[in-house]
Amino acid sequence: MNKKLFSKILSRIKKQIPVFAVIMVLSAAYAGLSLCVPLLFGDAVDLLVGKDGVDFAALTVILVKAAVFSVSAAAVQYIMTVLSNRAAYKTVSELREETFEKIHRLPMSYLDKHPAGDIISRFTNDAETFSDGLLLGFTQLFSGISLIIGTLVFMLVIKPSVTAVVVLLTPLSLFTARLIASRTFGLFSKQTADTAAETSFVTETVGEQKTVRALGAERDFDAGFDKYNAALQKSSFKATFFSSLTNPSTRLINAIVYGAVALTGALSVIAGGGMTVGALASFLAYANKYTKPFNEISGVIAELQSAFACAERIFAFLEEKDEDDGGKNDGLVSSNDVTINNMSFSYSPDKPLIENMDFSAPEGKHTAIVGPTGCGKTTFINLLMRYYDVTGGSISVGGVDVRDMSRRGLRKRYGMVLQDTWLRYGTVADNIALSKPGASRAEIEEAARSAHAHGFITRLPKGYDTVIGEDGGGLSAGQKQLLCIARVMLCKPAMLILDEATSSVDTMTEKKIQQAFDTLTEGKTAFIVAHRLSTVLNADEILVMRAGSIVERGTHTGLISKKGFYYELYQSQFKKGKQI
Repeated sequence: MNKKLFSKILSRIKKQIPVFAVIMVLSAAYAGLSLCVPLLFGDAVDLLVGKDGVDFAALTVILVKAAVFSVSAAAVQYIMTVLSNRAAYKTVSELREETFEKIHRLPMSYLDKHPAGDIISRFTNDAETFSDGLLLGFTQLFSGISLIIGTLVFMLVIKPSVTAVVVLLTPLSLFTARLIASRTFGLFSKQTADTAAETSFVTETVGEQKTVRALGAERDFDAGFDKYNAALQKSSFKATFFSSLTNPSTRLINAIVYGAVALTGALSVIAGGGMTVGALASFLAYANKYTKPFNEISGVIAELQSAFACAERIFAFLEEKDEDDGGKNDGLVSSNDVTINNMSFSYSPDKPLIENMDFSAPEGKHTAIVGPTGCGKTTFINLLMRYYDVTGGSISVGGVDVRDMSRRGLRKRYGMVLQDTWLRYGTVADNIALSKPGASRAEIEEAARSAHAHGFITRLPKGYDTVIGEDGGGLSAGQKQLLCIARVMLCKPAMLILDEATSSVDTMTEKKIQQAFDTLTEGKTAFIVAHRLSTVLNADEILVMRAGSIVERGTHTGLISKKGFYYELYQSQFKKGKQI
C-alpha cells in the first residue's frame, strides 16, 4: 500500500478521530487491567509454594482482585468493541452513500463504457471488505499495540535481563509479517478485480435471462461463468494462501521467543538470581500475552491488505471527473425554439458520426427523425438532452446555447418516453408519480386515462396499489410502455422526446396513444424518433438521417413525392397500402 492511499483513508476517517481517541484510551485501560491478572497469579503461586504453608486469607484477596480486574477488563473491551463497530460502519456507510451519489454525477460516457456489475461491486463487495478491515483495525490493532507496550513494561519491572531476550527476538516476527504483507496487497488487488468481473457477468446474465433462454445460450453462459469463476478461484487462492502464511510464521517465531524466555527464566530461578517461581510464572504469562498480539496483528495486516485493495478501487471511482453541469442558466428561456448550427459529434475522434448538421425546430412544431439503424437517431437525442456535448457547432433552445444551461435545468424542460421501458419495484401509482412526486391520486388516474392505461390498471389485483416487480415484472411489454407514457403525461413538460415510444404496443393501442400524444404535444416542441413510419405521418417536418447526416427533410407527402431515400424506407415497410 502506498502512502497516497493511506492518506486518503485517513482523510475518510478523520470525522471519527474523537472516537479513535476514546478507543485508544480504552485500549490502554484494557491492557492495564488485563495485565494486572498475571502479576496477581504469580503472587498466588508464591503463596502456594511458600515454606510456611498456604495463607488462604491472602490467597482469597488475590483471587478477588484478579476477578475484579478480569471483569473490569471485559467491560472495557465490550465498550471498546461497540465504539469501534459504530465508527467502522459509520465510515463505510458514508462512503457507500458518497459512492452511490457519484453515479448521478458521472458523465454518460463513463457509464456507457463500464459494466454495471463492476460499479455495483464497488459499493457492495468492496465496501463490505473495507468495512471488515476497518473493524479489525480499530479493535485488534489498537488493543494489540497497547498489550505489547504494557507487557514490556511489566516484564521490565520483573526481570530486565530476561526481557532483553524477548526484545531482541521480536524483529524476526515483524520482518516476517512485513515480508508477507508486501506480497499480498497486489494479490488482493487482483482478487477484487476478478470479483468485480464475475459480479458484472452475473448481473448481466440475470438481467437478460429471458434472452439467454430464448437463444438457447445457457451452456455458453455457463462456460463464460466458469472462466470468470476459475480466474477468481485462482486469484483468491493465491491471496488467501500468502496471507495465511503470516500467522503460522509469526507463531513459530513467537514459540521460539516463549521457549527462550522459559529457559533463561528457569536458569535465573535455579541460580537464585532474584526471580521467584511465581515471578517466572507471571513472566511466562506476559511472554505469551506479548507474542499473542503479534499473531493477531499479522492477521489484521492480511485483512487490511484486502481492505486497502478494495479502498483503492472505491477511491478510483470517486476520483473520476464529474460531469460538467454547464452554465448558470437553469433552463429559463424565452421560447422553446430549437436551433442546431453546424453541429458535429463523434464518440471517438477517429470515427466521425454527425458532421456539419444545421436544423431549426420552431416552438410548437413536431419534428420526426427517421432512418436506418445506426444512422445517428439516438445520438441526436443524446445531444438534445446533453447526455453528451457536441464536439463542434452548437445546439440552442430559445436562443441560449445548451452548454450555457445547467444540465438539470435543460432536462427538466423535456419529457421523454423511450423504447426501453424502466419501472421500479413498487406500486403502479408510485411508478407513474416518479415524474411528479407528491401528485394526487386524481392526477395519476387522469394521466393513466390519457395514456389509455387506466383500463388494464383497474383489472390488476389491487388496481393502482398493485405492487409490480423490478422492471415491471408481471406486466406485458405494451403495458409497461403505457405506464411510462402515463408518467410523462403526468408531469406535462414544456418539450417532448418520443424515442420509439409506441414500439411495444399493438396497432389499436398505438392509434389511441397517438391521439393522446396529439393532445399532449399541442403547442409544444416535440421530437419523435421512429422506426415505424406510421407514427410520423402527421409530423410538421421529417428529418431523414443516413450515416450521421440529414439527407432529406420535409413532410410525409412531400418526401414521398420526391421518391428518394424516405420513399425507399416507406416502401420497405408498406406494400400495397399494408404495413409489413
